[in-house]
Amino acid sequence: MQILHYFASLDPATLLRVLPGNLAQGLIWGLLALGVFITYKLLDFADLTVDGSFATGGAVCVMLILSGMPVWAAIAGATAAGCLTGLVTGLLHTRLGIPGILASILTQIALYSVNLNIMGKANQAVSVDKYPLLLSSRSNGLAIAVGAAFAAVVIAGLYWYFGTEQGCAIRATGSCPSMAKAQGINTNSMKLIGLTLSNGLVGLSGALTAQYQGFADINMGRGAIVIGLAAVIIGDVLCKALLRKRSFASKMLFVVIGSILYYVFIGIVLWLRMPTNDMKLFTAIIVAAFLAVPYLKSRRQTSFARAARKAGGRNA
Repeated sequence: MQILHYFASLDPATLLRVLPGNLAQGLIWGLLALGVFITYKLLDFADLTVDGSFATGGAVCVMLILSGMPVWAAIAGATAAGCLTGLVTGLLHTRLGIPGILASILTQIALYSVNLNIMGKANQAVSVDKYPLLLSSRSNGLAIAVGAAFAAVVIAGLYWYFGTEQGCAIRATGSCPSMAKAQGINTNSMKLIGLTLSNGLVGLSGALTAQYQGFADINMGRGAIVIGLAAVIIGDVLCKALLRKRSFASKMLFVVIGSILYYVFIGIVLWLRMPTNDMKLFTAIIVAAFLAVPYLKSRRQTSFARAARKAGGRNA
């Protein structure tokens, strides 16, 4: 009876009201997920810089807007700042020989202090009433349109770039570094370019997120890498499940779809009145579930194939 009363108390209209906000956030964070896609899927590089570069993008964008710069210039500055964070991680790894994951952790730790110095304090607000922001949570329709436009432009740009000679060299570096070196590719340079591009997208996502929520905060990037990985993994699983022929463009599109679905899942969890203190736990469960799907599916196919071979052997 208590369970029936609990479900009866839930209002579907409330869920429908928050879904546009989830869609807007999913599109904006989809840009971060595309950055994670570059390092995680293409470079095979464990880059934890994301948690710091996301906040850097937001901090730089807000402070530039507060200083009177046009919003487009502020977004460009935030993207450039994100690129610099990725470049630092790349230099620590390629020039100083620090393992990739440790190099990204060092950059992430350093960025906490850098972001504090950029903002001067733990958070800075930027009001849509005082500044001509590109998007705001007050208008989810506009935020969805802006997020979709940025996602479309970024996907198109990445599709073109990774079809060029340099883009193919980056993909070859992540796929098989030894073979890439044998072909005369400077793998260290490719890692630098890939990390710079990846964190530039993360900084762009941070800039749009800061405008959407109306402030930049020192902790706004905490757990960003987990959300980005969740979007990449969800998108990858869905792409393999729904498409028989998967192009590079479709993989990137499904990364953004994965980001949207992640925020829809979070919206449903909140609608179900789950404890907000357990959000990180729910995120981990979602990621673990989607990570397990390909493995469990392959095991099932293997077991069926093994059973078929045994049956064939007995019939022979």
